[in-house]
Amino acid sequence: MIEPSQKFNLANQPIGVMDSGVGGISVLKHIHALLPHEPLLYFADSQHAPYGNKTAVEITQRCFEIADFLIGKGVKALVVACNTATAAAIDALRDQYSGPGFNIPIIGMEPAVKPAAEATRNGIIGVLATVGTLKSAQFAALLESYGRNVEVITQGCIGLVECIERGELNSEETHTLVRQYCAPLLAHGADTIVLGCTHYPFVRPVIEQQVGANVVIIDTGAAVAKQLQKRLLKRDLLTQPLYAHQKGEVSFWTNSKAPTALQVIHELWGATAQISLL
Repeated sequence: MIEPSQKFNLANQPIGVMDSGVGGISVLKHIHALLPHEPLLYFADSQHAPYGNKTAVEITQRCFEIADFLIGKGVKALVVACNTATAAAIDALRDQYSGPGFNIPIIGMEPAVKPAAEATRNGIIGVLATVGTLKSAQFAALLESYGRNVEVITQGCIGLVECIERGELNSEETHTLVRQYCAPLLAHGADTIVLGCTHYPFVRPVIEQQVGANVVIIDTGAAVAKQLQKRLLKRDLLTQPLYAHQKGEVSFWTNSKAPTALQVIHELWGATAQISLL
């Protein structure tokens, strides 16, 4: 049993957030907004992005290496801010780290099929995601559970993650890819579109421009932040700040070899960031 003093110390440990690259920063923003006192550690595995074209074995290996790194930094919870990584590795991560010895809460991502099915007006929803996510058993289970009474049009978005990793949020190539991938969804009459990759919220303005104001766009960043808050509260692991206005520090690690790696993180985070290259 954890003594009160130990629990207090554990509660003030950081939260680890991991992604195949910089996309999970979209989730990190929601976490920081909802839980501003929490110290956050973010690992961008940009050297190996995107995960969508890798095997489940390769993705799981990467996830374990990153989880070991963050756990070595003393994190009290782990957020897998990547739909593809969640689909491939979340069960193995929980088997390893959520049981005796570690007992770390692990929160994953999944495309928002359920809320999209509830939001659609005409029963047709579109899903933009990586090929890896769309082929996963987890996504098939989502469709089985929540997609029975709606028509779900899926679209793999090859190349879009790479544009965002380069910081090309408004480039001609990004506009071309978004137009190409949204066209089939619109042609089928989708009135609700799910952003099934944590990178895609960073090009949401481009997507909105393409699909128009009548199409509802849904991503799961806010829901994941709320689930994290719920799990921490249940375990009495929310940080207890010394001062009400105290903000938790946010630190980044990236293994990107791109010369613009630091700049991209600064721009996506929207503020000065403490970034370390690995």
